[in-house]
Amino acid sequence: MHARSTTFVARPECIDAGIAMFRDEVMPALGAMAGCVGMSLLTDRESGRCIATTAWEDMAAMRASADQVRPLRAHAAKVFSATTSVDEWQIAALHRDHSSGDGACVRATWLKARPDQLDQTVEFYKVTVLPEIEQLDGFCSTSLMSDRATGRAVVSTTYDSKDAMERSRDAARSLRTALLRDLGADQLDVGEFELAIARLRVPEMA
Repeated sequence: MHARSTTFVARPECIDAGIAMFRDEVMPALGAMAGCVGMSLLTDRESGRCIATTAWEDMAAMRASADQVRPLRAHAAKVFSATTSVDEWQIAALHRDHSSGDGACVRATWLKARPDQLDQTVEFYKVTVLPEIEQLDGFCSTSLMSDRATGRAVVSTTYDSKDAMERSRDAARSLRTALLRDLGADQLDVGEFELAIARLRVPEMA
């Protein structure tokens, strides 16, 4: 499974219009594309950072969609009044306790390891980090996506509510410290978001 994420640095006052555009225009268009298994949209109303992620059955399907997705991305950038950047990932792991509901939030952590250590990073996440995350109050799901060419990876964890995400901060920080220390990896960024659209249909991959 593969994923493409587009980060929009939007004007905060444009976020609601952007969410509506993704719901009413982008999602139906994606549903007609071969190999697409859904999308999600994360929003941070304070910073304006919004991340749309589409999931694909394989690399071939993701690459074949590029020409169809490009005008949708350009239109979304106008609606958000945003600059954009695009990343492509392999979905290395996903575990879902239950589906998210209204008010769900996501914490995402971007990190960088040596490319030859990515298999070790994924294994450590599955064996050590994931069981600890799963015990956190309000846990819904977690995933790890990686880019083997650069050694970059992102861990995203969904919680039932903003309160649950906030209560998990200390525990999540300790887990990040252990992950980075044991793998010799660097933390690139951490963000907390509202889960505005949750329509990913990626199967269990833990």
